[in-house]
Amino acid sequence: MVQSWFMSENWSGDQREPHHKQPPEYVDLDTLYKLTLVEHFKVNESDPVNDKLLNSIKKDRGYSYEDEITCSKECLPNYESKLKMFFEEHLHTDEEIRLVLEGSGYFDVRDVNDKWIRIKVEPGDLLIIPKGIYHRFTLDTNNFIKAKRLFVGEPVWTPHNRPADHMDCRKEYLGQITC
Repeated sequence: MVQSWFMSENWSGDQREPHHKQPPEYVDLDTLYKLTLVEHFKVNESDPVNDKLLNSIKKDRGYSYEDEITCSKECLPNYESKLKMFFEEHLHTDEEIRLVLEGSGYFDVRDVNDKWIRIKVEPGDLLIIPKGIYHRFTLDTNNFIKAKRLFVGEPVWTPHNRPADHMDCRKEYLGQITC
């Protein structure tokens, strides 16, 4: 089962560490959704292509394009700079949909109170991060993840670093989360 928790507010050191509050303050999936609108689904990690839930979600949401990305020192050009770039707080004008195929990592999302929630993802985890939410990604200390990226239509990867509160997608998100 996916784990998520509030991050320590004054952490330092390696971004790939868990950075729990002391004592740890876990967030269940219902609360994660209420605080962020982030959705999590578990699909068959050994055969995701034929997973009924995944195929139903793809059809219902119109995900028509997909690719795969592998993040590791061996596979990702400019590994250190890319890892720093992924960890910059940003938002997108479209949903960010990731299905973990192998390895593990963390997605950090800002909740309705602007606190960081860290979500650990592993094989079979499908995460849907809404457009307009501030978030970031990092590998964990295993330094490896392979994920499928899903899109509605042509892929849009443009990150808009914080502050981006003037953007329509941010205003829409804030309107949805406050309801």
